[in-house]
Amino acid sequence: MARLFGTDGVRGIANVELTCELAYRLGQAAAMYLGKTIVVGRDTRHSGDMLAAALSAGIMSAGGTVLEAGIIPTPGVALLVREMKAAGGAVISASHNPPEYNGIKLFDSAGFKLPDAVEDEIERFITTGGLEGQVVALEEAAWEASQEATDLLAADATNYLASGIAMPSGGSLGVVVPLEQACDLYVDHVVRSIERQGISFKGLRIALDTGHGASSLTSPVALERLGAEVIVINDDFNGMDINVQCGSTHLEPLRMLMAESGADVGIAHDGDADRVMVMTPDGTVVDGDMVEAVCALDMMERGELPHNTVVSTVMCNFGFVRAMKEAGIEVVQTKVGDRYVLEAMREHGYAIGGEQSGHMILLEHNSTGDGLMTACQFLAAVIRSGKPVGEAIGVMEKMPQTLINVRVSDKHAVDGNAAVAEAVAAAEEALGDDGRVLLRPSGTEPVVRVMVEAVDPAIAQAHAEAIAAIVEANV
Repeated sequence: MARLFGTDGVRGIANVELTCELAYRLGQAAAMYLGKTIVVGRDTRHSGDMLAAALSAGIMSAGGTVLEAGIIPTPGVALLVREMKAAGGAVISASHNPPEYNGIKLFDSAGFKLPDAVEDEIERFITTGGLEGQVVALEEAAWEASQEATDLLAADATNYLASGIAMPSGGSLGVVVPLEQACDLYVDHVVRSIERQGISFKGLRIALDTGHGASSLTSPVALERLGAEVIVINDDFNGMDINVQCGSTHLEPLRMLMAESGADVGIAHDGDADRVMVMTPDGTVVDGDMVEAVCALDMMERGELPHNTVVSTVMCNFGFVRAMKEAGIEVVQTKVGDRYVLEAMREHGYAIGGEQSGHMILLEHNSTGDGLMTACQFLAAVIRSGKPVGEAIGVMEKMPQTLINVRVSDKHAVDGNAAVAEAVAAAEEALGDDGRVLLRPSGTEPVVRVMVEAVDPAIAQAHAEAIAAIVEANV
């Protein structure tokens, strides 16, 4: 059986794979394993209302209180958990995935994603029937004890076991408390982080694509409060348009807006705004590697880069590693997934970590990937450099990289497949020291990602296509 939790919570097609029953059990687990006060937020998906109702019902059925944040970016929930001194948080979102998908991710009381061990405990709780299952199991255990002991011992066993867990009722049930100013609290936090640096965005024209997602309610407001002129698209939503040919995974609408508006910089978010992609006036895409490079060098110059170290993943461009090393900055590379980036940061006291996909964690400012905060800190670094965005990103030269996503029936079957291993080995031999190959299953989709880097982009493309064809035919 596949693990319930992926690299970013529990995800699936809403009401098919991610059902109301599963959401209800996850709500119970949140109240049982995290504590009795849980902040709940969601993105703009059509299924969000349904799953929020089920999740909240689960929390309340276990005696927990729901602090209802409504539509808000994922990093906003992480912040609110700390601001409200809640026991944990839950976000209903499938991030960059299509509208029919949804997901649930949980945060602890510090706004951090849960470690694997806790997720495994929650999974066992869910597969054994949730809170109701725990009560039944204890009642059965008490009954069995009564068959094997004297009347006195049986009574003691029954009382002891039944007192361990029970279904709340009456005044012990939880309630929902709306957080009316949830988005405002998040926006205030981001704005203050820039104002404390003495930076203003006045005179900056920004093209913004919010992807019909949660950032529609926050990013335009924050950027305008910082003084920028903001031209925004896809800031409306109907629940079935989130991420559809827009946002951080589909940059053509932003590129067109840049050309039409004459903006100085472009910004695009995914559905829950935990990531950001940036664009220069000539349409050059500034991905997470480049954003991290600019921010890391700026932090080092200001003496705010602990251990002169940054964290990235095995998917980062080799050009990023080379630029950092030339500047005297060490690069720690982890498995793909911002949870693994965060683990390395927390373990060693690093302040910045990110992914090529646009997730970046700045621990001084938030406990999880934060697309709006990242964009603002990047722009502050660019302003301090005294250069336009197109020149500021010159601190890093990207090595040509091709990434092909191959949709498969069983993404885990790629491991150990002889035909795929042979294709990868052949490509690696041909590339030698002038490139690399990385193959991995997606943490959130039924997809195998094939990535090839090479000095010559045509060579990278050719090897990636050849390996992708083998994966498609054999997995």
